[in-house]
Amino acid sequence: MTKTRTLVLIPARMASTRLPGKPLMDIGGLPMIVHVLRRAEAAQIGRVAVATDTPEIAAAVKAHGGEAVMTRLDHPSGSDRIYEALEKLDSRREAEIVVNLQGDFPTIAPDNIRDVLPPLADPEVDIATLAAEIHTEEESAAPSVVKAIGSPIGGRRLRALYFTRATAPYGDGPRYHHIGLYAYRRTALERFVSLPPSPLERQEKLEQLRALEAGMRIDITIVDTVPRGVDTAPDLETARRLLAKT
Repeated sequence: MTKTRTLVLIPARMASTRLPGKPLMDIGGLPMIVHVLRRAEAAQIGRVAVATDTPEIAAAVKAHGGEAVMTRLDHPSGSDRIYEALEKLDSRREAEIVVNLQGDFPTIAPDNIRDVLPPLADPEVDIATLAAEIHTEEESAAPSVVKAIGSPIGGRRLRALYFTRATAPYGDGPRYHHIGLYAYRRTALERFVSLPPSPLERQEKLEQLRALEAGMRIDITIVDTVPRGVDTAPDLETARRLLAKT
């Protein structure tokens, strides 16, 4: 993937239910969203921009040398937000790959951001994402941990069959913790946001099931660790401790 073909978009909004205002919360002297921006820039896979509905977030990003684009307030999901941002930033349709990087992953490794791209070298793949092997029963049982179920297709790759909050698959063998980082072909993102929410998406509350139910192909790169998302005040303190060591 050449840099000119890939656009990394980071959706960010203030209205988190569990930790309101989290994109601007301080971690080591920088707003959290700026840490995510820096990680995306360090991955060096293409142009990076933050997609937000909040002027304060856009101002913080620009104050630290980043690019921000304002989007509507009423988007139901991050994928809808990045699609609007894509249309605004790339009206000439030069970007062929769009990476959706969550704005609450301040500790994600730049290598992991790069790891999402290789599956798209296969023209049959519409969307690529990441997962890491689960090593504890607590993680296997937690509904907050989304499990990626797929068929191994060589190396550290799976072809996704399903995603669930349940403990799955049953029996002996590995289970995988899905990581919410996605790379879309532009045409796949366009199709995805045009589709209505699907039955399994509504039941599991997992947006990626809409793509699978529509017959789209999602491939998964297996990585070694799960980046720590920031959803609660304890998560924020953990991120502060981790980043203080770097």
